[in-house]
Amino acid sequence: MAKICISAFVSGHVQGVWFRQSTVDQALSQGLTGWARNVSDGRVQVMLCGESNAVRQVEAWLQLGPALANVVDVVSEAVEPDESFDDFVIRPDLML
Repeated sequence: MAKICISAFVSGHVQGVWFRQSTVDQALSQGLTGWARNVSDGRVQVMLCGESNAVRQVEAWLQLGPALANVVDVVSEAVEPDESFDDFVIRPDLML
């Protein structure tokens, strides 16, 4: 099966509601690699890499997020597969 990567920006009430940790849990349950981090403008950025169906499943979950989140929008794009990831982690915040 084909490996793909997507970069997604999730907006809404997504910081301070366990969004990143819940994304880690979702991604690891699907065998994905990548990362999640807060962005200084209030969004969460997520990189998902792995088998296409698994990536798409977690991408769909991003539309919902954990119970305390209120997702308004998810903007994602395909990016080149990155073999340098060997786990799924929370990265330091991105300051814009």
